[in-house]
Amino acid sequence: MSAAKTETEAVHARPELLQVADVVARDKGIEKEEVFEAMEQAIQKAGRSKYGHEHDIRAVIDRTSGEISLARYLEVVEEIENEATQLTLDSARRRKEDARLGEFLVDPLSPIDFGRIAAQTAKQVIVQKVREAERHRQFHEYKDRIGEIVNGLVKRIEFGNVVVDLGRGEALLRRDECIPREHFSNGDRVRAYIMDVREEPRGPQIFLSRSHPQFMAKLFAQEVPEIYDGIIEIMAVARDPGSRAKIAVLSHDSGIDPVGPCIGMRGSRVQAVVGELQGEKIDIIQWSPDIATFVVNGLAPAEVAKVIVDEETKRIEVVMPDEQLSLAIGRRGQNVRLASQLSGWDIDIMTEAEESEKRQEEFHARSQMFIDALDVDDVIAHLLVTEGFTSSEEVAFVPLDDLTLIEGFDEAVADELRNRARNFLEARDAEMSQKRVDLGVTDEVAAIEALKPTMLVALGENGVKTLDDLADLASDELLEIVPNSGLDMESANEIIMGARAHWFEGEEAPAEEPAEDAEGAEAAAETAATEETV
Repeated sequence: MSAAKTETEAVHARPELLQVADVVARDKGIEKEEVFEAMEQAIQKAGRSKYGHEHDIRAVIDRTSGEISLARYLEVVEEIENEATQLTLDSARRRKEDARLGEFLVDPLSPIDFGRIAAQTAKQVIVQKVREAERHRQFHEYKDRIGEIVNGLVKRIEFGNVVVDLGRGEALLRRDECIPREHFSNGDRVRAYIMDVREEPRGPQIFLSRSHPQFMAKLFAQEVPEIYDGIIEIMAVARDPGSRAKIAVLSHDSGIDPVGPCIGMRGSRVQAVVGELQGEKIDIIQWSPDIATFVVNGLAPAEVAKVIVDEETKRIEVVMPDEQLSLAIGRRGQNVRLASQLSGWDIDIMTEAEESEKRQEEFHARSQMFIDALDVDDVIAHLLVTEGFTSSEEVAFVPLDDLTLIEGFDEAVADELRNRARNFLEARDAEMSQKRVDLGVTDEVAAIEALKPTMLVALGENGVKTLDDLADLASDELLEIVPNSGLDMESANEIIMGARAHWFEGEEAPAEEPAEDAEGAEAAAETAATEETV
């Protein structure tokens, strides 16, 4: 009998399974336990094919001997819903005296002789599970590596998209993330930036990029030790992939120039990056906290004559000599576009003649505005404009001393100008208030303190007449309707949120009393009335 038992154990023992698990785990870079679980699921599937898919059949592989155990599991329940996987407590206790609800009774099954079809099915299950485990491992390995540069080999090309073998995983370099006009063939070595790693229905995907601005920044960090060590910091990057790029750098050591180390001896460092980027021309610019200085540096090699900064709209006007205009704009506007991306500001470029003409037009327009509003002659209007006044509001509420500082203005003239400006504003506001009423803009909208009469008229002319109309606007839409109103994005948000406040009124109000409480109150009232009558 012992000999028979030994022979049976020899049949059940499968040391080759242990070897297969070792090889697969090592080759795929996944845990051996995950390979064993995939094998167990494959054997379970084959077992259900033989004994019936309705049964709860489970397989266990001994991790030391490779022995396969196959068994059917029956759950002990009070009421049977599935006869194939459940049995009652009474039936269970006839088989096992101390059986309890929720327990599983195990019926050992004889080993399976895998036929060709069963073996093929088991192989497919194992391959699928191993691939899932491999993708899971790949996702967790690369999800924290976003922003790194990796090297790989081109595995295949699908509709212009490049599938890159990273050694321990595959990544996708989409056609629109490649540098224009660069071509890859199978087996080519490629270096790229990990742009994103995310779970998708077909499994985790690693997305690479060679056109991303940070790809160039990371390349410089690899080539320039001062950047890697943090002595020099890359503050901004703007790229037109494959053509031209600008990179702004800042030195944290006052004794080190930030531009020189990035260029390297005879341009060796910058040329190494240029070579990787298919000859992309790179302008290395010194970053400055002063936006005017930074924009002037960004427009290099063009020379700037004058800069006018408008901080409210984040727009900057750059005046160039006529001979520098084409250089500042660049081919197809490339130079100014990259400088705008680098700084985050809108840049308007004009010649000195254009700037002079624009200033003359603005000067005459503002002068005429003061002539009409304050009923003054052109001399006084010109003086106000020259001193920097741009609106009647400024004249009306400026301290008296500021006006008397203007040459030729005594206290009486200054006081008269302020009074005329205030009278003009009162008359205009009254006119605008009546126009607002005629347009149908409600008093609730007019009650919003931040909205001036002229702004209310602009809202009415654009069909915004009620609190609901105003509440439906986005902040940028409100700013488009009332341009040059002095509102910024934060103020616009506050106005719109204030208009939406009535939507939420009453949400915190207490719920109505329960019916029984109401009935009780009614009964108490009747009792009180009876007592009063008595």
